[in-house]
Amino acid sequence: MSIRQRFEEVRTHRTVQLFRSDDRAIEGLPIRLVIALVVGVASLSVMMNMLSGLNGLAVSELDAKPAPEVVQPGHRSVDISVIDSDGKPVAGATVVVKGDSATLEHIRTATTGKNGEATLSIRPGLGPNQEEGTLEVDIKPPAGSEFADKRENTRILVVSE
Repeated sequence: MSIRQRFEEVRTHRTVQLFRSDDRAIEGLPIRLVIALVVGVASLSVMMNMLSGLNGLAVSELDAKPAPEVVQPGHRSVDISVIDSDGKPVAGATVVVKGDSATLEHIRTATTGKNGEATLSIRPGLGPNQEEGTLEVDIKPPAGSEFADKRENTRILVVSE
């Protein structure tokens, strides 16, 4: 074997040894960074896929407008308008009125019509020595809609005569 052949053999062996001991990956990046990058991209892909199935992130908040907003104890009729964030009426929403600091014998519910209004017959009451109280108004958005009711709605104020 010539010196040149022996030199090439040693050089090849040394190059192989260098590649085996090299813990760098892509273009000199450490292998841990490459693994973290691959895992991060895969996780982001899964999250984006999950989000795309939510029919978009745009959700319109609903609000309730009771009329009248102030009532006295006893049998009363209350009209509640349900509107979206643009002020347009929402049909098919369920309005729920229940006692808060004022009493209500039963929870009352109604569904809004095409004009976004629901009429409820309520009988609020106040406790002894109580001059005022409130009734809570909740809205359940129509099924399959892009509406939500996360914020507190206008309460109905009950005042003694």
